[in-house]
Amino acid sequence: MARRRDEVPEEEDQEMEEELVPLQFDEPLSWRAGKPIATGELLRRLEKLSKELVDMDQETVDKDSLAPVAKELASPNLLGHREAGVKAFAAACLVDILKLCAPEAPFTPKQLKEIFSLFVKTILPALWDPSNAYNTQHKYVLTSLAEVKSILLINEVTNAEELLLHLFSSFFDGISGSSKAASGEQVAKDVEFHMTDILVTLVEESPSLPPPVLDVIMAQFLRAAPPGGRREKADANGKQTTLLPKEEPEAYVMAKTVCNSCPEKMARYVGQYFSEVIMDVSGNSGHANGHRDDNGSDDDDGTGGPSDAEFRELRKAHQLLRELWRAAPTVLPNVIPQVDAELSADNIQLRLLATETLGDMIAGIGAAGPPPPPELDPAAYPPLKLSDEIPDHPATSILTTPISPLSFTQTHPQAFHNFVGRRNDKSPLIRTAWTTAVGYIVSTSAGGIGLSREDESVFVTGLRDKLNDNDEKVRLAAVKAIETFSFRDIITKLAMAGGVNKEGSVLFTLADRCRDKRPSIRVEAMALIGKLWAVGSGELAAGQESVISALSGIPSRIFNTFYANDLELNVLLERVVFECLIPLSFPPPPKTKGSKPSNGNSQSQSATDPAYDQDRIRAERILLLVKDLDSHAIKAFNALQARQPQFSKVLENLVRQCDAFNGGNPEGNADRINQNLKKTIQYLCQFLPDAVKVEADLHNFANWHDRRCYQLIRFVVSAESDFKTMHRAVKEFVKRVQGSPKPHMLETLLPLIYRSAYIVLNKSHLATYMDCSKSDKDGLGAAAHQITTEISQNNPDLFKTHVGQLCKDLVDGAPTADKPNETSMVETLKACSSYSKKYPKELPDDRKFTQALISYSLHGEPAKAAKYAVNVMMARKDDKSMVSATDLLQRIMKGWSYDSPHFSTKLAAVSQLELLASKVTADANDKITDIALEDVLFKVRTDAKESDPEWVADSDLDEEGQVKCWALKLVINRLRGTQDLDEAKELAKPVFKLLRNILKQSGELCKVKDTPKHHKARLRLLAGQLFLKLCTLKHFEEIFSHSDYNQLAFLTQDPSAMVRRLFIEKLQKYLVQNKLRPRFYTMIFLTAFEPDTSFKSQIETWIRSRARFFREAKQNVMEATMGRLISLLAHHPDYSTEVDDLVDHARYLLYYISNVTTEANFGIIFKYAERVKQTRDGINPVESERLYVVSDLAQNLLRKWQDKKNWIFQAYAGKVGLPMGLYTALPSHDVAQEIAAKQYLPEGLEEQLDDLLRSVDKKKKRRTADDRTEGQPAQKKVRTTVPKPSTKVKTPKAAKTSSKRPAVKSTKTSSRSRKAPTSSPAPDSADRRRSGRSKKNSSYIERDSSEDDEDMLDGVAEWDYYDNNGDRIQNDDPDSSELSEPEDEEEEPAPAEENEEAEAPEDEESELSDLEEDQEEEPAPQSPPPKSNGRKRAAAASSPKTKSLPSRPAIKASASKGKSVASKANAKSPPKARATSTRSTRSRRAAIEEQDDSE
Repeated sequence: MARRRDEVPEEEDQEMEEELVPLQFDEPLSWRAGKPIATGELLRRLEKLSKELVDMDQETVDKDSLAPVAKELASPNLLGHREAGVKAFAAACLVDILKLCAPEAPFTPKQLKEIFSLFVKTILPALWDPSNAYNTQHKYVLTSLAEVKSILLINEVTNAEELLLHLFSSFFDGISGSSKAASGEQVAKDVEFHMTDILVTLVEESPSLPPPVLDVIMAQFLRAAPPGGRREKADANGKQTTLLPKEEPEAYVMAKTVCNSCPEKMARYVGQYFSEVIMDVSGNSGHANGHRDDNGSDDDDGTGGPSDAEFRELRKAHQLLRELWRAAPTVLPNVIPQVDAELSADNIQLRLLATETLGDMIAGIGAAGPPPPPELDPAAYPPLKLSDEIPDHPATSILTTPISPLSFTQTHPQAFHNFVGRRNDKSPLIRTAWTTAVGYIVSTSAGGIGLSREDESVFVTGLRDKLNDNDEKVRLAAVKAIETFSFRDIITKLAMAGGVNKEGSVLFTLADRCRDKRPSIRVEAMALIGKLWAVGSGELAAGQESVISALSGIPSRIFNTFYANDLELNVLLERVVFECLIPLSFPPPPKTKGSKPSNGNSQSQSATDPAYDQDRIRAERILLLVKDLDSHAIKAFNALQARQPQFSKVLENLVRQCDAFNGGNPEGNADRINQNLKKTIQYLCQFLPDAVKVEADLHNFANWHDRRCYQLIRFVVSAESDFKTMHRAVKEFVKRVQGSPKPHMLETLLPLIYRSAYIVLNKSHLATYMDCSKSDKDGLGAAAHQITTEISQNNPDLFKTHVGQLCKDLVDGAPTADKPNETSMVETLKACSSYSKKYPKELPDDRKFTQALISYSLHGEPAKAAKYAVNVMMARKDDKSMVSATDLLQRIMKGWSYDSPHFSTKLAAVSQLELLASKVTADANDKITDIALEDVLFKVRTDAKESDPEWVADSDLDEEGQVKCWALKLVINRLRGTQDLDEAKELAKPVFKLLRNILKQSGELCKVKDTPKHHKARLRLLAGQLFLKLCTLKHFEEIFSHSDYNQLAFLTQDPSAMVRRLFIEKLQKYLVQNKLRPRFYTMIFLTAFEPDTSFKSQIETWIRSRARFFREAKQNVMEATMGRLISLLAHHPDYSTEVDDLVDHARYLLYYISNVTTEANFGIIFKYAERVKQTRDGINPVESERLYVVSDLAQNLLRKWQDKKNWIFQAYAGKVGLPMGLYTALPSHDVAQEIAAKQYLPEGLEEQLDDLLRSVDKKKKRRTADDRTEGQPAQKKVRTTVPKPSTKVKTPKAAKTSSKRPAVKSTKTSSRSRKAPTSSPAPDSADRRRSGRSKKNSSYIERDSSEDDEDMLDGVAEWDYYDNNGDRIQNDDPDSSELSEPEDEEEEPAPAEENEEAEAPEDEESELSDLEEDQEEEPAPQSPPPKSNGRKRAAAASSPKTKSLPSRPAIKASASKGKSVASKANAKSPPKARATSTRSTRSRRAAIEEQDDSE
C-alpha cells in the first residue's frame, strides 16, 4: 500500500496515487519443489527485473508493488541457487529493493540474515576476481551497499557479529591479495574505495563495534611488521627491511582510512582494546605508582611480573601502538596515558617496553622497525658534500620511513616529560633503551614533524651524558645511536654545540670513547669518528667552516690513543687508519660511463676524467690527515711510520723462516730452523694482544705453508712496490687466508701486514708529497714537508728514485749574495741531509753540486740551511769533502764580523764545521771562539725593555737572539768535535763554566748591559739542552758535578713555561733513547708544582709509563731515584725547616710516591729513604741535617701512603746503596745510632701531612685499567704497617735560603692552593719519542756491571766506625751499620728499543760518577712470608729474598748485633700479597724525535 498522511486532503492523495509507478515485472521467480525454472530462463527473468529496478526512483515507486518480487527474491531457491549468475543477479535486485524501500526493508529478520549472508559470504568476496563473468553485478552490489548505506541493515540481523567479522576479514584479506584470482588481475581502485566506504559507514553509524571486529582492524597495522612477526632490534641493520614492500599494503591503507575517518569512535574502541591488554598485564606486574622519581627505579624485576604469554601479548600491543601512531595518532589519546603509567611500573621489563615504545612513537618509527642506518663510505670519491642530496638507502621502505603525523611533545606533553626523565633510570637496560630512542628521535627530527630547539638540546645533552654512563651497555648504545645520524645531521645537529675539540660537546665525548676500557665500545667509537672524518674530508679540504670546527680534530684524537700503551688499542688504531681514515680502497678505480658513482652523486662522473690520478688523490688525503694532527698526534703518526721499516724486515724474516720450515718438514738442520721460527714468532708476540693466540696463529700459518702468501707478503713489505701492487697483494692475501682451513689467522696476520706495508710512505705518493712541499697546494705544504722529512729519516730508500731531482732542485735554487733561496729549499736540504747519512756515496759529488752547497752555507736563509748544507757536504768524509770544507771556511773567515752580510748563516756553517771537520777549523779556533764569545754572547745590542715578552716563537725571534743561539751551539760543537779525550776534558772546563753561568745568572752574560728577557730565556733553555747533549757522551758526563746537576735540575722550574716544557721534552727524549744515565730521572720529579695542568698530566703519564717499563724489565731504576731525590730536595733553594716549606717538599715526595710506588716496590723505596739517615752529605757535609729532615719526611709520607692504600708492608731484605759523591760515611757508630734514633721533623707537621693526603683524595682520578696494577689491594686485607717512632725530637729551624725558584712558588701565600699536586694518573700513556737516526754516541744501558759494584766498594759501601779512643769498632751485623753492597747476581739488561741496539756498559767510571744505579738490586721472587719467630736481624739479612716482617721500626737504628732503639712490636705475619698482573707495553717505546740539532 502507498503511504498516507492523516491530515492530507483527499484531492492530494488521489493526485499522489496517480503519480506512483508500480513495478511492471510480473514473471514468476520461484517454483514448487520438483519443477524448477530453467537456469537460462531464470537468468533472463532476473536480468529483466534488475534492469527495471535500476531505472526506478525511490520517490515515485509504488513500494507495494515490490512486495511480491521481494518475497520471491528472498526465497531459498534463489539465495541458495547453485548457479553463480543467478545469485549475482538476485543480489543486484535485492540491493535495488533495499534502496527503493529504504529505510524500511520489506524482509523478515530471517530473510535479512540470509540476504546479508549472501552478500558477505558470496557476492562481495567474488570481487577479488575481476575476470569473473558477473563482476559487473558484484560491483553493483558493492556500490549500492556503500552509497545507499543499506549495509547498516546488517546490524539488525540476529547474530550480526559473525557477519561483521566475516565482512571485515574478507575485505582486508581480499584487498591484500590473499584471495586474488589466478589471473593475477588487480582489484580496481573504485572497488577498494567502496569497500573502505562500507567499513567507515559501519564503524561510524553502528552503535558498537564487536571486539573481534576491532581485533581484525588492529591486525591490519601489523602488516607493516617484517616477516616473522616480531620486530627485533637487529632489523636496524637494514638486512631484514629488504623484504618489506616499498609501499603500504592495501589492507593497511584501508584500516588507516577507517581509523582516521572515525577518530572519536575509534579512539574509544582502541582505548578499550588496549586497556584489556595493558592494564591487565600491568596489574600483574606490581604497582604503577604514578610517576616515579627519575632515580627511583630499582633493578629487580619485581616478584609478580607478567607471564611469558602475557608479555608476548603486551609486546604485540606495543608494536601495534607504534604503527598506530604513524598511521592514525588521533585514535590514541586514551592509550598514551596507559603507556605513560608503565614508565612508572616496578617491573623493569614493563618500563623497558614502555620506554622503547614511547621513544619509537616520538621518532615516528612503526612496527617495521627503524630506518636503515645511513651509509658512511670512507672510500667514496668525490667525498660527500653538505649540499648533496642524500641518496636513498637500498633497503629503504615506506614502512621504515619515520613518520609522525602529530607532534608528540605537543599532544602528550606529560608523557613526553616522563619519557625524558627515564634517562636517569637506575636500570641500565632502561637507560640503554632511552639512549637508542633518543638517537632516532633527533636524527629523524621526531619523525619529520620537528623538535623545538629546547627539546633537541635536551636530547643532545642526554646523548652526550650517556656516552659517559658508568654502564658499558649504555655507552655502547650511545655510540650506536650516533651511527643513526647522517653526515649532514651530525654537522647540523650534534656539532652545533661544538666539535671534536670542544670539551663537553657530543663529538668530544664520542672521541673520548676511543679509549674506553671496553673493546666493543672503543671499536665502534673509533671506527665511527674515523668514517666521519673520511666522509667529511672533501668539505675539510674545501675549507667549509662548520665541518672544520666539527671534525678537524678527529685524526688527533685517534692518533693520541697511541699513548695509551695498550696493545689491543694499537691494533685498533691501525685498522681504523687504514680502513676508515685512509682506506686502502680509496679512491675507487676509475668509473666507466654509465656506472653508478660510489657516493650516489652524479658529480662522481668526474672520475671518468682521463686526469683521474688515484695516487695523487690518495696522497692528498694523507696530507690532509697530517695537516689536521696536533703536536702529540704528529709524533704518534711519525712513530707509526718510523717502526714500519723495522716491522717489514721482521715480517720478511718470518716469511723466510716459514719457507725454511716447509710446513713442518724442514730440509737441513731441523732443530735450528724450528728454533729460529720459534724465536721470530715469540718476538712478534710481544707487540700484539693475546700472545697465546698470536703464537698459535703464526704457527698455523707456518704449517699451512702457502707459498703464494709468502710472495704476496714480499710484495707488501717491499719498498720497490708501488701502491697498486701493494694493495692488490693485500687484497689477494686476505682472500687466500679467508679461504684457508683456519681463516681466524687473519686476525693476527692483518695487523702485522698493516704495520709492515708501505701504505703511507709509498713511492707512488712521493711525487705528490714533493710537489705539495714546493707549491703549498691547498695549504698542504707543511704536511708535505713533515712527511718528506719522515721519509728521509726512516725510509731514505724511497728517495733513491727522486734524489737526483732533489739535488737538481738544490742546484737550481742555490742562493747568491743578492738572491735569497726559497724557503722550501730548507726542507729539501734537510731531506738530503738525512738521506746522505745512510747513502753518502749516492749523492752527486760534482763541482756544481758542491758549489751549490757552499752557496747555501754562505748565503742560505734561514741559517739552518747552512747547517744542513754542511752536513750533506761532509757526508762522504773523504779528502774531497775536507777540501770543500777548507774552501768554505776560508770564504767565511774573509772579513767575517758581526756586521758582515749573512753573519748568522756563516755562524751556523762554522758551528757545523767545528763538529764535523775539527781539523779544518783547528787553526782558526781562536778567532772563531773570540767572535762567538766576545762579539756575540758577551755583548748586548738590543736594548732590554720592561715590555719585552718572556718568550717569542722561533719565527718571531730577532736576528740577535738567533745569532746568540748559534754562537752557543758553536762553542759546544767545538767541544763535541774534539777527538782527543784528554784535550776534550780540558776544554770542557771553561765550556761547563759558561753553561753554568748562564743557568746561575738566568741567561745574563753581559756585565754592562741588560739582556732582553726573551733572549735570556732562549739562552737558559739552550744551555740546559746542551748540558744534556754533552752528558750523553760518557767522558763529559763523568766530569758533570753534582752541584752542576742540581743547578740543571732547577731548570724544570724555570719561570718561563716554554723553557720548562722544551727542556723537559728534551730530557724525556734522551732518557727514552737511553742516552742519559738513570740519575737524570730525578730531575723530572721537580715538576710537582708545574702550573700547566695538561703538561703536568703528560709528565705524570710519562713517569708511570717509564716506571712500568722498568718494572717489567726487572730494573729498580725509578726506585733508586728516591735516594737522589732526597739529596736534590735537601739542596733545593726553597728548603727550610718551617712547617709550610716542608709541606711543599712533601708535595715533591708525594708526587714521586703517587706515580712510582706500588705495593710490590714499597719495601725497597722505603729502604732507600731509610738508608739516607745512615750517611752524611757528600756535597756539603755541614748541611747533612737537611738530608735527615727530608729522609724522615719521606718515611713519614710512605707510611701514610701505605695506610691510605691498605698495603701489606714487606721489608726489603736485599742490599741497597746510595750514590757516591752525594753521600759519604758517618764518622762513628755512635753518631749513626744518634741520627737513627732522632726524629728531625718539627711539631705540627703531622697534621699538615694528613691534610695533604686528604687533598689528594679530593682530586678527580682517571686511571687506565692497568694503572698501578701491582698496587691494588684486596678490599679486606690484614695490614702490617710500619710503626711510627715512639720518640719525637723537635729540630730547631734552619736558616731559610733567600733564593726561590719562581716556577715553584712565586708568592707563597697566594699560590699555596695551586701547588697541590694532581695525584691522579691519567689514562694517557707515556709521551715517548724514538730516534730514527743511527746512533753515533754511546748508549748506556742501566748500569748493572762491575763499574757500579766497584764504585760501591771503593766508596761508602763498607764503613768503619771508631770509638772515642780511635779504636775500630767490630760490627758483627753488616746490615746494621753500612750501606749494602751490590748483589752478586748480575741484573739482566733492559730490552733494547725497537730501532736501537743495547750496547754493553762502558769501562769503569771515576768516583765522580754516580755510585749505584738501581739495576744492581734485582727484586727477589715472591715467596710465602715466614712466620714471626723472633729471629735476629742478622739472620734475616743473610737471606736476599724479600720477606714479610712483623711491624718494623720506622727508623732503623744502626745498633750493633741487630738491636734496635725502637721497641719491636709482636704481630702476626701478614698474608701473602696477591698476584699482580703485568701487561706488556713494550710496543710503545717512544714517539719519533724531531731532527736532532746536533746532526
